[in-house]
Amino acid sequence: MPFKMEFKADLYKACQEVILLRIETAKHAMNAAQNAANGEEKSSAGDKYETGRAMGHRDRDMYARQLLEANAEWHKLEGINLTPVPFIKAGSLVEANGMHYFIAVAIGKIELNDALVMVISRESPIAKAMLGKTLNDEFDFNGKNWKINKIN
Repeated sequence: MPFKMEFKADLYKACQEVILLRIETAKHAMNAAQNAANGEEKSSAGDKYETGRAMGHRDRDMYARQLLEANAEWHKLEGINLTPVPFIKAGSLVEANGMHYFIAVAIGKIELNDALVMVISRESPIAKAMLGKTLNDEFDFNGKNWKINKIN
């Protein structure tokens, strides 16, 4: 796969879409959990009312944490500079041993234009092993030797 700036820009947009979907999903789920908790009615079944409300609040809090995490990922992504440089950094698109990595945020696999790219955060173990490397540099990861074949 040739590394063209247009591909990298499209990949960046795909990452934005994934994170925006995470944000919207978390918001919707958080509101639904809050509405469910608010909708619990008193019953003669003793603690059922309080248990239902507590579970609704627990779910709302869980979705609120997911929303915070998704917003943090969005801000990390916004701070990435896509300008190519001769060394690997956040925002680099890298080919190593035939695998394609985009160092941005923790998203996982994205298929774009018939290419499979692993979108990883700079905190991931393999990204840490690659950061600062240049074209044709080698590094060891998980007991395997890796070679940087392309950087954009």
